[in-house]
Amino acid sequence: MSGVSALFLPPASTAGADGELAVWWVQDGECRRAPFAQALAEIRAPWRLYLPVEAVTACAVNLPTQKARWLRQSLPFAVEEQLADDVEQMHLALGSALADGRHRVFAVQRTWLAAWLALAEGAGKAPASLHVDADCLPGEGSCLFWLEERWLLGGSGAVRLACGSEDWPVLRDSCPPPQRAFAAQEVAAPEGVEVQPLAGNPHVWLSEQPLGTDLAQAEFAARQQSSQWRRWRPLLGLVGLWLVLQWGFTLVQAWQLQREGDRYAAQSAELYRQLFPEDRKLINLRAQFDQHLADSASSGGEGQLLGLLGQAATVIGGEPTVSVEQLDFSAARGDVALQVRAPGFDVLERLRSRLSESGLAVQLGSASRDGSTVSARLVIGG
Repeated sequence: MSGVSALFLPPASTAGADGELAVWWVQDGECRRAPFAQALAEIRAPWRLYLPVEAVTACAVNLPTQKARWLRQSLPFAVEEQLADDVEQMHLALGSALADGRHRVFAVQRTWLAAWLALAEGAGKAPASLHVDADCLPGEGSCLFWLEERWLLGGSGAVRLACGSEDWPVLRDSCPPPQRAFAAQEVAAPEGVEVQPLAGNPHVWLSEQPLGTDLAQAEFAARQQSSQWRRWRPLLGLVGLWLVLQWGFTLVQAWQLQREGDRYAAQSAELYRQLFPEDRKLINLRAQFDQHLADSASSGGEGQLLGLLGQAATVIGGEPTVSVEQLDFSAARGDVALQVRAPGFDVLERLRSRLSESGLAVQLGSASRDGSTVSARLVIGG
């Protein structure tokens, strides 16, 4: 990919953020070496930041749900047993799905990553994306790549790590075939691996490969977006002037809408008096009208409640780990709201699916974890 801009943090960067640390950076197909601060001053935006795999823990996990709104909440529980550090101190990034259904997850120390990004943002050069060097290796099977005096191991498998030639005999059997290596001609490849020699610079070659998972997710995605907006500050003056003019127009429009609203309110009050002439006082039109609707539906409310509970009882009874903590019935809406507690998100999702399969309209509200259990609001009917 000609003209790409990329900056590679070396393995030594795991010691902490340092503007004087020598890094490799690629621009216009050429690779250069300079202190991090100098490279930031010369690199053109947008650019990508490659993290050394030594700073990242890569794993593959089975996730309890595919719902986007629950994925971020479930990630810490799914990976905490595979991490040596406290999961609360880690930034987690969700990667692609593997052939066996598991998902890649990358964990990196939040404070370490934030410190390096702070140096870049301080120079006005925040990266457009964040990647792991070993996660950008190409092809099916297993791929070894010689970079900065160590082998990067990646490919279509779950493994993402750095190793030496002496480590390969231990790793070989767990790496899917075909097993290939990319290196300069003078580098001796591990035993039994097909070697494809590289004639050019290895950093340039890696920057031209298809990108792996972007770690700029969650709070770090917000940081990237915030930094990129700073480039538009010169336009804020014009935007501010436009907003002042728009504000004046809005005031005039609001005055006109208020007059129109008063006219509609008077018409609504007149219609209410025609529908309910026995009401002498009109205090709150909406509340009084809702009360009339509730009164008209109250006669069938008890039967409706029993019908919904009868349909749901069999399904809920089939989930012995689920408990009902609160029940609210709305005759006006024709639904029953249950506050339920279960041991996990997967149990709640299974309960929702079974209720839907029984012919009930079901809505599962936002769930929250409380210790070892999960609480959620389940609305049936309506």
